[in-house]
Amino acid sequence: MATKKKQLFSSTPQGGSGMMPWLGIAAIVILIDQLTKIAIQKTFVFREEKVITSFFNLTLTYNKGAAFGLLNDQPGWQRYFFTIVGVLAVGFIVYLLKRHAGQRLFCWALALIMGGAIGNVIDRVAYGHVVDFLLFHLNGVGSFPVFNVADCAICLGAGLFIYDELRRVNRQ
Repeated sequence: MATKKKQLFSSTPQGGSGMMPWLGIAAIVILIDQLTKIAIQKTFVFREEKVITSFFNLTLTYNKGAAFGLLNDQPGWQRYFFTIVGVLAVGFIVYLLKRHAGQRLFCWALALIMGGAIGNVIDRVAYGHVVDFLLFHLNGVGSFPVFNVADCAICLGAGLFIYDELRRVNRQ
């Protein structure tokens, strides 16, 4: 009796199994993000900086606010606000992944954003702030805000999302 072979990474949603690759990508982002944050926290003291190249340093900083340190100086409400926003965003992303599990580029973007959001929510719940450590700078121009792997995944996911939408619009 012949049986139909089940594909592990099917591009079509079948009872939720089509979400597994995307959840796996998000889990990898979370794992890399958390491991790098733990390594930096065990290796550096707060505000310690190590020059790696002429344009890149490692430094341990904490961000209680949003992107670019926005609202970092507030008394603490932002911890709960951004935790709730992150959890709601993840819920909406899971809904979109279930609905569009076969759209590869779109789901890559969502999985990266979700992994980054969860990585930063874990920090907010565990520490009350997000751990940042990647610092890029250009001599004569200045420094970019310090960020982390989760932020990189969110930015990459946002870029893929924009690219996917532009591709979709151009096809119509």
